[in-house]
Amino acid sequence: MVNIRVYNDTDRRSWDEYVMGSQGSCCYHQPGWKNVIEKSFGNRAHYLLAEDSGKVCGIFPLVQLKSMIFGNFMVSLPYFNYGGICADTPGIEQQLLDQAIKTATDEKAGHIEMRHLRPVGLGLEEKKTKVSMKLELPGTPEELWKSFSSKLRNQINRPLKEAMLVRVGRHAELNNFYRVFSANMRDLGTPVYKKDFFRNILDEFPESAWIITVCLKSGEPAAGGFFTAFKDTVEIPWASSLRSYNRLGPNMLLYWSGLKLACEKGYRIFDFGRSTPGEGTYKFKEQWGAAPVQLYWHYWMRDGGTMPEINPKNAKYRMPIKIWQRLPIGMTRLIGPVIAKNLP
Repeated sequence: MVNIRVYNDTDRRSWDEYVMGSQGSCCYHQPGWKNVIEKSFGNRAHYLLAEDSGKVCGIFPLVQLKSMIFGNFMVSLPYFNYGGICADTPGIEQQLLDQAIKTATDEKAGHIEMRHLRPVGLGLEEKKTKVSMKLELPGTPEELWKSFSSKLRNQINRPLKEAMLVRVGRHAELNNFYRVFSANMRDLGTPVYKKDFFRNILDEFPESAWIITVCLKSGEPAAGGFFTAFKDTVEIPWASSLRSYNRLGPNMLLYWSGLKLACEKGYRIFDFGRSTPGEGTYKFKEQWGAAPVQLYWHYWMRDGGTMPEINPKNAKYRMPIKIWQRLPIGMTRLIGPVIAKNLP
């Protein structure tokens, strides 16, 4: 008989073993992300575990976001592209969902958002507006380089001709990365995460998280990317470049450096992250040879209302975004994290 219960710290090993052994799991199902989220943002995590005869047979990580601005709701998982239910059978998926709905109801949450890589039934509302852009990697960087168009190779070589430098590191590159990332988020009109969020990821995943920065020959950072690895895949969930240097193409060198390193480390897939088909980021990733993989975001709505639109395209956020873009970067670094912790 399957038993559904709340995860506790003594379950970490069995949860982790299930994640590593399941074909349906993703990077963000790892229990270390619970520690990162709670430590970085203080948001309450509701991690559900399914067991059959003492053996894990399903998991469902949930995080509750609660604020005056955006409301009270749960996401699996916020801040990241993936999450959702991972279980051995549809029946166990349903049991995990039923318990999640009970928890959400008890917590007076308005909805649950689940970020899946596959369609699930379960009577849930579904969005299919986003895709993940993924590239199958060859065995060597040389093979990958030969697969690029001459135009793309020229774009990668441009920053090298400007004597830009590539730095691969972890904590030592955090300040450079955050300097670029926070400036770019301000320019986009998006509240930035606090620096400790990225530091906590590096601390929690010493073998599978790193930073690459591209700097001018003076040492000033022009682009930066944060990379995570899981099983056979490397993902770049956060990447930014300073607009003032875009004509020199530091972002092209950043992505090439990430792809090259992924090949050298023996990974088979490079995940460029999610995009909207036809938009600028989609086309940027497509030029590297990445192909779209459909994402399925599922929703349970407490009162049967319409699915939420907590994103920059929502018209009601248009004016706040414009105001944010005019704020000094120092101010956005100070107050941004207070808002960003409740943005899914």
